[in-house]
Amino acid sequence: MVKVVGFRMGLYCRFDHTPVQDQNDRVRDVVWTGDRLFAMSGEIVNLNVGGTRFSTSHQTLTWIPDSFFTSLLSGRISSHKDETGAIFIDRDPKLFSVVLSFLRTKEVQLKDVDLSALRHEAEFYGISPLVRRLALCEDLDVASCGDVLFHGYFHPPAPPVPPAPPEKRHSAVSLEIAARSTYEGARGQVEPRNSHSRQSSVEVRSRSHSRNSSVDLRASQQVTLDPSKAMPLGHARSSSALAVDCPEQFIRPVVQCKNTTPSRGLAHQLRRCAGMWRLEPAPLHVDPLRVTMLKGHHNWICVAYPHFVCCYRMKDSTGWHQIWMSEYLVSLVERVAINAKVLNSLQDNTHKMVAVAAACIVRLWSITDDGDSREIGVFNMNVSVDSLFFIGSQLVALSHTGKVGVWHSMTQHWQIQDVVPVTSYDTAGSFLLLGCSNGSIYYIDMQKFPLRMKDNDLLVTELYRDPANDMVTALSVYLTPKTMSSTGLSGNWIEIAYGTSSGTVRVIVQHPETVGHGPQLFQTFTVHRSPVNKVMLSEKHLVSVCSEYNHVRTWSVTRFRGMISTQPGSTPLASFKIMSLEDLDPHIGYMAGNDFGPFGEQDDLQVFVQKVVPETDRVFVRLSSSGQRVCVIKSVDSSTISAFCVHECEGSNRMGSRPRRYLFTGHTNGSIQ
Repeated sequence: MVKVVGFRMGLYCRFDHTPVQDQNDRVRDVVWTGDRLFAMSGEIVNLNVGGTRFSTSHQTLTWIPDSFFTSLLSGRISSHKDETGAIFIDRDPKLFSVVLSFLRTKEVQLKDVDLSALRHEAEFYGISPLVRRLALCEDLDVASCGDVLFHGYFHPPAPPVPPAPPEKRHSAVSLEIAARSTYEGARGQVEPRNSHSRQSSVEVRSRSHSRNSSVDLRASQQVTLDPSKAMPLGHARSSSALAVDCPEQFIRPVVQCKNTTPSRGLAHQLRRCAGMWRLEPAPLHVDPLRVTMLKGHHNWICVAYPHFVCCYRMKDSTGWHQIWMSEYLVSLVERVAINAKVLNSLQDNTHKMVAVAAACIVRLWSITDDGDSREIGVFNMNVSVDSLFFIGSQLVALSHTGKVGVWHSMTQHWQIQDVVPVTSYDTAGSFLLLGCSNGSIYYIDMQKFPLRMKDNDLLVTELYRDPANDMVTALSVYLTPKTMSSTGLSGNWIEIAYGTSSGTVRVIVQHPETVGHGPQLFQTFTVHRSPVNKVMLSEKHLVSVCSEYNHVRTWSVTRFRGMISTQPGSTPLASFKIMSLEDLDPHIGYMAGNDFGPFGEQDDLQVFVQKVVPETDRVFVRLSSSGQRVCVIKSVDSSTISAFCVHECEGSNRMGSRPRRYLFTGHTNGSIQ
């Protein structure tokens, strides 16, 4: 016999194989069953959630099936009780009170509650009706068109088609081709040719000013990989070595630079060298549309992907448009640079320049406003390129091993100069300042492009030496308004802040009263105990960052008639950290594409852009002077941000227009926001 008794919100089923004798027994059984159900549903349940006590009924907690509470009260989940007998749940009591209120009233109160955190708690407790409501609230709150700070969205480009691999008739032939592509001579230049018509043969021209003649591999019949036959470092001038191997520059111990330990740097160089010579399997698959770097200049930005680069231009009337995309590049792109104002003899400014570095090879293109391009040349640094940028119309490539490569737009010369291992750099007008491992600061005037007549070397001049001979690990140059003129630098009114490997921050100045002498030591701060990896001297603030979890110290700078003053002197302003976790196995250009700043002009407001974890869809914009959060930038399509940069674009020609500062974010799906 089956008895079905309806009680409140559910059905109670009782299976009884004993026939009921009379009507009274049936009624008595129903009454007993109802009492038992009432006792179960009306039982008081005491909870201790994160130290806060709650009391509610059994039915309130269990009216949603298959939830955390049904499993807990039925014994399917083990529980612990406190000294009063309340069931302990180690969760946030504030969010639990909102969940409990929903279970009681079927209404949710969202005042002063984080939607994402509440949704996470609702998912933990298995309250599916609340999860659906919160998901709808999030969809309504976050639009795919972005918020008031969102400006535009660039769709992922169609990547270029990789070239068909050549037939491998013999291993020596394939190695010779690889050697040609990587060893084209330290001072050789490739014949300019149109990027749309690729030539299979590479012609290297030797320049008369070059001390090291190009390594011509065309006469070589085979290339060996015997380590005993590697080209020694001291014989870099020799052009008769036909047995080319992994160069010794890659495998010697490298100088510690910024946050990189010697062991990490050595392993990093070995991986790059081995990958170049195909001595080990290729690295893990890299998403071909993952944005790795973003660089901007005037109204142009250059976007780097693993195997190609593309350029966008902004016009005030039509907005942003993709202008140019490179061909497929076999080697992974590690550094990019763009110059949107190339001054030539015609002064037409219709040509832009884009440079790409991969390992020790630098490629340079000339691009027109219509998207036509011409490859200017392929240059070899013989060592890894760590920084790539333009100073005026000159392309500069730096290696921390102690090499400076310069391509001059007027003479079309590619020049390499050996210097002390470089640990930091900064630019000021036409000057390039280098902070080196021996504690010295050197400078090169790129506008004059001086060459010593006896040996055609770059004229590298020592500007200052640290009193303690500490490694100069960070450098910042501030040119006061009176220093700048329409023709460039005028006078010697210059201020330099630098940080050292011992954590010291110093300020040196060269004011009108010190004309004829080198910069004088002005101030010293010893507030860091770790190497300083960033320093920024601006009109109003001095900012330094050390390698200890990006610890930031800031000072307010007092000026009198534009010059930094000691009355009342620099005042400590703030101390905070810009936490940023690195990827376990990052792309080679990860740090270049995720540099947190500070960004902004030295006479304007400067900000840090903080990306807390590698795989995230949001970044935090914070004031560099105080660390105060300005805003949170979130991806409009919830895609992961893989690179970012802050760039100030020129205003239009209309009266009253001002430059606009943009934050560009590149994403793993190839889009730009």
